[in-house]
Amino acid sequence: MDTEAPGDSITEGKLLRPMFALAWPIVVIQLLQVAYNLADTFWLGRLSADAVGAISVAFPLILLLISLAAGFTSAGSILVAQYTGADSERSAGKVAGQTLSFVAMLAVGLSILGYFGTGEALALLPSQADTGEQVVPLAADYLEVFFLGLPALFGFFVFSALMRGYGDTQTPMRVMVVSVAINVVVDPIFIFGWGPVPAMGIEGAAAATVLSRGVASVLGFYVLFRTSTGPNVDLGHLWPELDTVRDIVRLGVPTATEQSMSALAMLTLTAMVVTFAPPVVSAYGLGNRLISLVFLPAMGLGRATNTMVGQNLGARKEERAERAVWLAATVGAGVMLAVAVIAAVFPDPIVGVFMATGTPEAAETIRYGAEYLRVRSVEFAFIGVLQVVLGAFRGAGNTKTAMGFSFVALWIGRVPVVYYLAFVAGWGQMGVWVGMALGNVVGAIAATLWFTRGTWKEAIVDEDPDEAGPEVPSGSVDGESVDD
Repeated sequence: MDTEAPGDSITEGKLLRPMFALAWPIVVIQLLQVAYNLADTFWLGRLSADAVGAISVAFPLILLLISLAAGFTSAGSILVAQYTGADSERSAGKVAGQTLSFVAMLAVGLSILGYFGTGEALALLPSQADTGEQVVPLAADYLEVFFLGLPALFGFFVFSALMRGYGDTQTPMRVMVVSVAINVVVDPIFIFGWGPVPAMGIEGAAAATVLSRGVASVLGFYVLFRTSTGPNVDLGHLWPELDTVRDIVRLGVPTATEQSMSALAMLTLTAMVVTFAPPVVSAYGLGNRLISLVFLPAMGLGRATNTMVGQNLGARKEERAERAVWLAATVGAGVMLAVAVIAAVFPDPIVGVFMATGTPEAAETIRYGAEYLRVRSVEFAFIGVLQVVLGAFRGAGNTKTAMGFSFVALWIGRVPVVYYLAFVAGWGQMGVWVGMALGNVVGAIAATLWFTRGTWKEAIVDEDPDEAGPEVPSGSVDGESVDD
């Protein structure tokens, strides 16, 4: 294993220290995002059960919009990383400014579309009669406020992504801490009212989210425009330039599509699972929440790898980029394997922590949940490898490749296998558990084999550090001139 010296950096020295420095704040940011969701759920649960249900109904539409943001902010992160590695501060700042202005225009357009189209969008969702009469109107109230504040939400996303590409994940983490603290304080005030603040109910939860994210966006813009932290952005960089926007779109659309496919796959799987008995459905939901926590270290390493690969390819250090990927994959697999052993040996007490006992239904849910967790522990090490390799492809600008292997994992290795095993082969809920685990195993093996070809080792930015705009090599697709 690499031993680190104080002078280690993303493009110089040993690799482990800068990789860890990038990864751990990303994990903290995601945990803070969980705190956002828990705060809303906690206070809305004290308002009414219908309010909690309304958040669940609204979530697929919110997830779809977040997927769009993730795609285009990821494109900015990739370009900033490669220009930073190429030691081209002017270009990194310009790409950051172009990403800001493009995402801002996208956010305004989606805000208007979402606000006026909320009712029609919710009408497309299947629901039972009582859900349609009680929950859907509350979801509409929440979404209308949420859509009005959408630019504030996207503002923090783009700031966080640009700083990650620059190699700074701790500043977004600090901003997120402030944002979560504001949300936790104002959530109950806006929902139930206090002093001169009227009770706004579920709309108050949406307003609290918009306010706290708005503060995060303002702080992020202050960092980018008024401090020396991050890429050097000035107001002149915000004026849209067609060539740069075209490259942001070229890199961003596959990632946005990938995220949307993931959301659609989860909806499809949920539609299959709800045909089972309630304890199986509950175990599936509980197990997925637990696994989403397990997923955080792998995701942190994957995003850190994105930056490591981007900056080293920008610096024309292809072999260092490859070493970073193998190191991250080894660490990710090792950490996730240790977690897998714990999950496989102690699934019952782990699941039991999150379930109130004392009823036959609870006991059955714990039994199914433990079974689900034990089966899925088989894939944990593969999750670590897959996230790192996908991060490497994205960092190299090969976002179509990353999208392709996400498609393999979800729509070849998971969705049809779950359907076949559960309903055709007659395995019942065990078919769901096994099919869910198999997807990441297949995806990790396929993506790693493709990675070993080495055809991703080509930067997508011009070698000239004075060049102001990004260039994709002639005849290439996503920067892969020979990757067919």
